[in-house]
Amino acid sequence: MKSQQRYSQMLSCEFFPPNTDEGIQKLSVANAQLLRIKPTFFSVTYGAGGSTRERTFQAIRSIQTHGGAEAAPHLTCVASTRQGVREILANYRAQGIRRLVALRGDLPSGMREFGEFRYANELVEFIRAETGDYFHIEVAAYPEFHPQATSTERDLLNFKRKVEAGANSAITQYFYNADAYFRFVDDCEKLGLDLAIVPGIMPITNFTQLARFSDQCGAEIPRWIGKRLESCGDDRQAIRAHGLEIVTDLCRRLLEGGAPGLHFYTMNQSGPTLAICERLGLA
Repeated sequence: MKSQQRYSQMLSCEFFPPNTDEGIQKLSVANAQLLRIKPTFFSVTYGAGGSTRERTFQAIRSIQTHGGAEAAPHLTCVASTRQGVREILANYRAQGIRRLVALRGDLPSGMREFGEFRYANELVEFIRAETGDYFHIEVAAYPEFHPQATSTERDLLNFKRKVEAGANSAITQYFYNADAYFRFVDDCEKLGLDLAIVPGIMPITNFTQLARFSDQCGAEIPRWIGKRLESCGDDRQAIRAHGLEIVTDLCRRLLEGGAPGLHFYTMNQSGPTLAICERLGLA
């Protein structure tokens, strides 16, 4: 963990673009409230093939209007063309955006082709070729390994390719096993990769929803956590209380172990993230 400890502690949050006026208003409120933790940036997801393009742009503009944190839009490979990405990069430069999250993305049901970029390292390489060092590029990392990876070694080499293509730092898929994160960082250091790898944090507020998300993305819910939350039944207050304790302890261990910061998957809510940060003394 030596190289990780050289980086200053950083907090960031992820939003998804709302599709209703009410959702836009709720996101604006969450944005304003989360400024209390002084995040470095707010990232905004981007639908496959630009399916949320205009709503992503709208969310980015809202973040810039509030001020206090950078906006970091996501870019994905799925159904993207070089010309399309070139236009988006020009748009973001015109808005003064300096940070991007470059991802492969997942193919929607029924879609067979990724487009002109098949892997995230190709997208990162293209961004660098087009814009030089203008953008700070975040990429994804998988401490419990990508669900489609054929081996742990191949998954690490795929991550290495993204770094060598020009990534500045990485955000992990969420997890609840701190040892998986520390092992992943150690493995990256053995490969000579020297960059900040920020753990992704998913607050626990709804166990049914969490189990569904985790099954889709390959994030493991440790058995003891599952059993503890299942014992709460439909008691939402108890689930939130246990979830807050579990995730706060996870964050504390990560930070004490040398993690360079925390990236919260907020689901466009401020309350759970603020509660965790308050317990950690970060709010």
